[in-house]
Amino acid sequence: MGRGPAGDGPAVPASWEMLDQQAAATCPGLPWPVLAAIGRIESDSGRSTLPGVSSGHNAAGAEGPMQFEPPTFQAYATVGPGGAVPASPYDAIDAVYTAATMLCANGGSHPSTLPAAVGDYNHSQRYVDTVLVLGQALGADPALRSWPAIAIAFAGAQLGTPYEWGGTGKGGFDCSGLVWAAYASAGVRLPRVAQDQFDAGPQVPDRTEVEPGDLVFFGRSTRTVDHVGLYVGYGEMIDAPHSGAVVREEPAGWPDFVGATRPG
Repeated sequence: MGRGPAGDGPAVPASWEMLDQQAAATCPGLPWPVLAAIGRIESDSGRSTLPGVSSGHNAAGAEGPMQFEPPTFQAYATVGPGGAVPASPYDAIDAVYTAATMLCANGGSHPSTLPAAVGDYNHSQRYVDTVLVLGQALGADPALRSWPAIAIAFAGAQLGTPYEWGGTGKGGFDCSGLVWAAYASAGVRLPRVAQDQFDAGPQVPDRTEVEPGDLVFFGRSTRTVDHVGLYVGYGEMIDAPHSGAVVREEPAGWPDFVGATRPG
């Protein structure tokens, strides 16, 4: 698949949200926000004016709002209700229904095989991580107007960015710089370093489930916090772990967990 930048308008137009939901329903178990995330990344949900979205193809040969290479589209071509006949990669209905067909055929209906199905769509681990994280944000708030969804979407867009001590986004991020920038994108002010971010709270009470958008902290004690990540759900967080690494999604179950906060 080709890949175009996501735009700055409403994350998913209402008509595309409905289309994603209807197409996903043809594959029980396929999360509609995953379709929404792919459409958002590939063509800003059909709003991109880049080559290959409404006609022609991009530099990689991909066509249509879901950016199919012609042989792939032909292999999974599906005419959706009200779509073009024969199926066309430039028709939004056919494109989204075909994407649902492809994901379903490759395991998209089950959580354990969904990442591999997205990987078959675009053979890049960064792409897979970005789609799944953005999908979680869109599932919570398709318009990306709530601060947790905005912060998660921002952090997901930074996957693969190099770690940089003291970085807040110009050349890279450190752990607290990443969550500081993610929350700043949502209009929420945080202190700059992990210990101060933890102290600022408010704390997630004991025995309360951590929610997507919460900050999870690690260290030797609550007074020696040295790492923070942004929880994105399903036991995963996005963080900038250490020098030589990149911003990544990984399990949030580090053994030195000291607590979580829910800013906002």
